[in-house]
Amino acid sequence: MANEELIIKVLAEEGNMRKAAERLFLSQPALSQRLQSIEKEWGEQLFIRSQKGLTPTPAGELVIGYSNEVLQRKEEVFEVLHTLTSKVHGTLKIACATIIGQNWLPKVLKDFVTLYPEAKIQLITGWSSEIARALYEGEAHIGIVRGHTDWKGPKIHLFRDILYLVDKEIDSLDQVMETERPFIQFKSDSNYYEEIQQWWQKHFASNPKRQITVDQIETCKQMAVNGIGYAILPSITLNGTEDVHTVPLSNNAEDLELTRDTWLIGYESAFQLRQVEAFVDVVKKHAALFE
Repeated sequence: MANEELIIKVLAEEGNMRKAAERLFLSQPALSQRLQSIEKEWGEQLFIRSQKGLTPTPAGELVIGYSNEVLQRKEEVFEVLHTLTSKVHGTLKIACATIIGQNWLPKVLKDFVTLYPEAKIQLITGWSSEIARALYEGEAHIGIVRGHTDWKGPKIHLFRDILYLVDKEIDSLDQVMETERPFIQFKSDSNYYEEIQQWWQKHFASNPKRQITVDQIETCKQMAVNGIGYAILPSITLNGTEDVHTVPLSNNAEDLELTRDTWLIGYESAFQLRQVEAFVDVVKKHAALFE
């Protein structure tokens, strides 16, 4: 059924009840009744009826102008809504493990903002154990976590990187228990720490002779690269230009397997958002290159 503004607009354009009724797919009596109701609502006569047709009154001219403005604004809003469904707008809220935020995500976000310049980004970084909390509390649409995840909602495996023993001098695992060089570790969530501890206990009968613990993985890397001691670092932190030995803690032998998985997680409702869908597409392309 035609709305009030459209009826006024068509009556003004046609200036004839019969032609207006045909255009609005209404009978003349029905259109006449609708016009009477509209005039009653405004409290003014809007058109003078004569044998020549319909002539707007001064009040009618004002209401015609108002009706045209309303219909124009409605059309503009429909256009914007169409744009929203065909383009990526809105804010993308990401909670990301710090190591990913430092070493991998910047290139992903560069491509994303290039493809979708009208989208906005909010980024939270922290330990993987903090990412789920950000999702629970609505601070993020999606999260990027490392290691094993108990997330019950949708999750997408992005890539798996190898962990390396990195040192200026040590070039085989056999030398680890003989060296006096310190083992440099960085603080991380308990999941990562436990994986390292389990691997160590499986391969060595005692703890490292000397240990240094630092706050950030980048500090740990720089200390190893500068020869202060040895560290265990994921391949995502190494670009191949470091002048160090890199001994993989993963190979075809099952007893040496030590890798780190990266996952994209979130609620089903978040994955339906246009900006999240677009981000997931970009992420998948970069993840495929990492393998």
